[in-house]
Amino acid sequence: MLRIGIPRGLLYYQYYPLWSTFFQEMGMEVVTSNPTSKAIMAAGSARMVAETCLPVKVYCGHVIELVGKCDYLFIPAIRSIQKNVYNCSKFLGLPDLIKAVVPKCPPIIDVDIDVSKGKVSLHPSSYEIGRWIKPRPKREKEAAKLAWESHLAYIKAMESEMVSPLEYLSGQKPSLASQGNEHFTVALIGHPYNIYDEFITHRIIHRLNTLGARVVLPEMAGRDLLAAGVVKVVGRPYWTYEDEIVGAGGHYLDADVDGVVAIVSFGCGPDSTMIDVVQRYARRPGARPLLTLTIDEHTGEAGMVTRLEAFLDMVARKARRRSA
Repeated sequence: MLRIGIPRGLLYYQYYPLWSTFFQEMGMEVVTSNPTSKAIMAAGSARMVAETCLPVKVYCGHVIELVGKCDYLFIPAIRSIQKNVYNCSKFLGLPDLIKAVVPKCPPIIDVDIDVSKGKVSLHPSSYEIGRWIKPRPKREKEAAKLAWESHLAYIKAMESEMVSPLEYLSGQKPSLASQGNEHFTVALIGHPYNIYDEFITHRIIHRLNTLGARVVLPEMAGRDLLAAGVVKVVGRPYWTYEDEIVGAGGHYLDADVDGVVAIVSFGCGPDSTMIDVVQRYARRPGARPLLTLTIDEHTGEAGMVTRLEAFLDMVARKARRRSA
C-alpha cells in the first residue's frame, strides 16, 4: 500500500478530513507528521531565509519530519478558491518552495487548485495523481463524494458542537463548552494554522480557559456571518481566508462577547493588512476590546501569558461593570 504524507501545518487544520478520506478511499495509507515541537520548528527555520513567515517555517519542519516515513507528499498549490480573491504567495508556490529547500523529500503530489481555471475541487482527481497511482475514475468519484461528506461533517461540528478543530482532529473531548468556571467570553480569531498549533501559541485556548474565559472561535460563527463580517469591515474580500481574521473580527467585535484576541504572524504581508483594518474597526465606540498577539519563532510563553492576564483582567472588570 502506498503511503501519502500530509504535513501537520498550514491548511491541514481546514482540509485534513477531506484529503485523508479521499486518499484512504483511493487505497492509500495516510501518514501525518507529529505535532509541532521545538525540533520540528528549528529544522524548518534552519532551511528558510529569515524573512519567511513562521507558519511556512513550521510547515517545512513538518515536511522534514515526514522524510523516510511516506512514499509521496501531498502539497497542493492553492491559487484561488473564489473568483477575484487572491491567495498569499506562500500557498501559490508552496510545492516549489519545499522542493527547493528539502531536496531529500519524497516525490510531491503538487496539484493546482484554481477557481480561475475551472478547478473548484479541494481534492485531487485520479487523473491528477495518475502519475503516481493507477487512475480508477469510478473509485475516484466515490472517494470524492465521501471526502466531501467528511468535510461537511467537519464544518458542521465546528459550528454546532462547540469543539475546536484541534479537538476534532485529535479525538479529544470538547473543552470549549461551559465547564462552570467561566467568568466571561473571549473570541479567539486568526488563521487555523496559527490558533490550533499548540506549540507556537503556547496552548492559548487552554490558557484562556484556565484564566476563566469561555472561548469562541471563527468556525463557530458560520460561513455566512463571517462573510457578512468581511463586507461590514472592508466591503468585499481581497485575500483568500480573509474571513478568518477580518470576517471573524467584524462579527465578534459587535457580538455578545467580552473581548477579542487576534493572533497573526510576524512577517506575513496579508496578515499585516488584515489586522490593520480590524484594529481600525475596533476603535469605533461600542466595539469590544481587542488584543493583538503577533507571533514568530522567538515568541516567549511568559510574555504571551502576561499580556493575556492583563487583557483578561481588564475584560473581567468591564464585564462586572456591565452586570452590576
